[in-house]
Amino acid sequence: MLNRIDLRGGARDPRRLLPRAQLDVSVAVEKIRPLVEAVREHGFTAVRDATHRFDGVTLDRLRVPVAEIAAAEQNLEPEVRAALLESISRARRVHADQRRTDHTTQVVPGGTVTERWVPVGRVGLYVPGGLAMYPSTVVMNVVPAQAAGVGSLVVASPPQPDNKGLPDPRVLAACALLGVDEVYAVGGAQAVAMLAYGCATDADGTGWCEPVDMITGPGNIWVTAAKRLLRGVVGIDAEAGPTEIAILADDTADPAHVAADLISQAEHDPLAASVLVTPSVELVDAVEAELARQVPATRHHERVTTALTGEQSGAVLVDDLEEGLRVVDAYAAEHLEIQTRDARQWALRVRNAGAVFVGAYAPVSLGDYCAGSNHVLPTGGCARHSSGLSVQSFLRGIHLVEYDEAALREVAPHVVTLANVENLPAHGQAVQVRFR
Repeated sequence: MLNRIDLRGGARDPRRLLPRAQLDVSVAVEKIRPLVEAVREHGFTAVRDATHRFDGVTLDRLRVPVAEIAAAEQNLEPEVRAALLESISRARRVHADQRRTDHTTQVVPGGTVTERWVPVGRVGLYVPGGLAMYPSTVVMNVVPAQAAGVGSLVVASPPQPDNKGLPDPRVLAACALLGVDEVYAVGGAQAVAMLAYGCATDADGTGWCEPVDMITGPGNIWVTAAKRLLRGVVGIDAEAGPTEIAILADDTADPAHVAADLISQAEHDPLAASVLVTPSVELVDAVEAELARQVPATRHHERVTTALTGEQSGAVLVDDLEEGLRVVDAYAAEHLEIQTRDARQWALRVRNAGAVFVGAYAPVSLGDYCAGSNHVLPTGGCARHSSGLSVQSFLRGIHLVEYDEAALREVAPHVVTLANVENLPAHGQAVQVRFR
């Protein structure tokens, strides 16, 4: 089922040889540009028209009534409530420790620089609602924003025809459990544009969605394209692509575990990537046998089969774990599992991954829901330069510079010298004028 890629003997640049989905976001940007511009110009009418066209729902108002959010929480199944509350509790514990504190450095007597950490004022959180529903994504976006001290949070999620044109009820319930009551039944590129530009939220113009400062959360290629197009109008967390897992494993790995974990990512999307990296041909053979047994029994076996047999998935053979580590660092997976001897020692050497799951009892599924870590992670190799969503994503560092007269006088000659070197004499004059 998995394409086999033999990198034994070494490869100078494994990145060119590794499997990965090919997505042309730039083409998608041009396709959604008219829609985004229509939302900017026409607001509610453009959002309603796009929602009818893409979601099959005609809405008279975009904002979900607070009573509907409360009702979704009241009607939540007890076991789902318990699971969401546990997920929220663990995520809050981890994210609370990420909050940076202000710090003042005395550069010289009378001269200090204070770094203040200030939360973003208003954030739009996007929660997908296509092939699957994601109340867990509400948790993963809201918890770090709240821990950062963001004062205004708004959630947008696609309307569901089978839920009266409202977002999925479990998504609404998760919002209620987290104290978020500004929710819009809007999905896709039109949701990103609405959040960025603001717009009326009903036909008579009595409701209004204020524009946000930042948009976070995963989505399909149209959501990603809209985030790219509107970057600069608003801040964004990342351009999320299809989800992916890489597993670095040796002959000690249980093939049933490896196969199940590959399947768990593949069920997200036909473009999801599942990649096994190992020096063990025997493990690949055993994993293939497990896939043949497990895939037909999974609910979404057609989607899983498409993902596992696609060009973005495969089994990569390497000479040894040292080479395997080089390969997974080159791949820079969203999720990386280490299923080897001394798994933690190998994990500590990983440089490029959104999150690393260590050993046989830390599967990616744990991180998706209840590890306490965040599951909004960089995809498409972006883990080489980007981090997953965290409290820091919602904070901005602002330097507060305080120098008294003596401290400025002491350093003034250096400022003037550098200003003259850069042919900006007025910069130096702005210092000298203070000491005439």
